[in-house]
Amino acid sequence: MKKALFLILDEYADWEGAYLSSALNQREDWSVNTISLDGSINSIGGFKTSVNYIIGAEPKDFDLLVMIGGNSWGNDNKKLLPLIKTTFQNNIPIGAICGAVDFLAKNGFLNDHNHTGNSAYIWNDYENYNPKGSFLEEQAVKDKKLVTANGTAAIEFTQLVLELIEFDTPENVKKMMYMNKHGFYNYCEKYGNPFLA
Repeated sequence: MKKALFLILDEYADWEGAYLSSALNQREDWSVNTISLDGSINSIGGFKTSVNYIIGAEPKDFDLLVMIGGNSWGNDNKKLLPLIKTTFQNNIPIGAICGAVDFLAKNGFLNDHNHTGNSAYIWNDYENYNPKGSFLEEQAVKDKKLVTANGTAAIEFTQLVLELIEFDTPENVKKMMYMNKHGFYNYCEKYGNPFLA
């Protein structure tokens, strides 16, 4: 079974990973697990969350790291860097959204990738942000084994991460995200009623 680790910090943006986690968790060949600096954290939406793993005690054989945004990514906790650095070095797929992308920029992880985020302007003072790739003003960007997204792009983020890990055919992933973005009845008009298939 493939394992996805959702890296969430205190005051994490609970909506940013909802589409992706639910898609993965409904498949028998994927498991969804949470990881953080503390065993219990709170989301921006008020969910008290008990995490599966504390950073430093995570499994070494995970298949996807998802970095969910929120209000705590200005954190300089030294435990975050080894996990993320090792994940990049091992060529494990990574998805980062909103404030998590800011953290990647600040620590130089975006330099070799085309990417997006909330705004490149806020990274101007980051001495480790020296991109060879381009900042693209798009909702979400996939480059190599990395997907980045701004904080309003939960659906686009989900689509590109699912494509990155080859979760399903590109057409099926696109159809799944079309329903989430445009609603059931627009989906039926475009693709037909899935319950009558």
